[in-house]
Amino acid sequence: MPTRRTAFIVSDQTGITADTLAHSLMTQFENVHFDLVTLPFINSIDKAQRARQQIDELWQTTGQKGIVFSTLVDDKLRGEIAQCNALHIDLIGQFIDPLQRELGVSASHTMGKAHSVTSTAAYKARIDAMHFALDNDDGATLKDYDRADVILIGVSRSGKTPTCLYLAQQYGIFAANYPITDADLDAMGLPKALEPWRRKIHGLTIDAQQLHNIRQERRPDSSYSSMKQCQYEVRQVERVFRGEMLPYINTTAMSIEEISTRIIQALNLPRRFF
Repeated sequence: MPTRRTAFIVSDQTGITADTLAHSLMTQFENVHFDLVTLPFINSIDKAQRARQQIDELWQTTGQKGIVFSTLVDDKLRGEIAQCNALHIDLIGQFIDPLQRELGVSASHTMGKAHSVTSTAAYKARIDAMHFALDNDDGATLKDYDRADVILIGVSRSGKTPTCLYLAQQYGIFAANYPITDADLDAMGLPKALEPWRRKIHGLTIDAQQLHNIRQERRPDSSYSSMKQCQYEVRQVERVFRGEMLPYINTTAMSIEEISTRIIQALNLPRRFF
């Protein structure tokens, strides 16, 4: 029977950074189920004291220590949370001191830096990229492809849309996607409409069984979701990718984050962080 533990995500802002790092660590313990409690915007001593009380209540009521993942940058707030009757994993403090020594300068200890709008131009680029991804979803239009950083192609439900949205939101990448149809598959080549943008194209494929499962949820027991149709489309689209020498990846066992990172590396796409 899996062990259950309670993990607290403590942050002075949204908790996104703490949640991401904590998740990476917790996934290494497959036989432990973690109940997550997120405590964001702990940006004052009063809030830190209330968070400490909440964490200590777990020990008082269950006799089991909580596990605290924190990304607090203020020394006083970190000190308050460090006194909790819990395992405290300070995801900021353990890196700040070595960096200060190496760089020869003191950290600013300013809250909210990681997810603040530090560059108006980059922030606008990300918003524009989101609009671009939505406007150029599923081959809706080809007129803006000159502006695209990448054009994802693949059969329906292979992960094109969520990947485009992630690339836009996370990195400000202008991503369009184009669905490969039965007519394209029968022609066994890159659609002529996409030829001018060949260098921007990256293919996505997926295992036929997984494609069948996904399509069954959308259109159960239809010809669109049949195993025969899924096998045909996957087989043919991969032939197109190989024949046209287009880069492509199988998305079956990949997260959106991994798919996106592999595409960025394959095409050397810009990451507009700041």
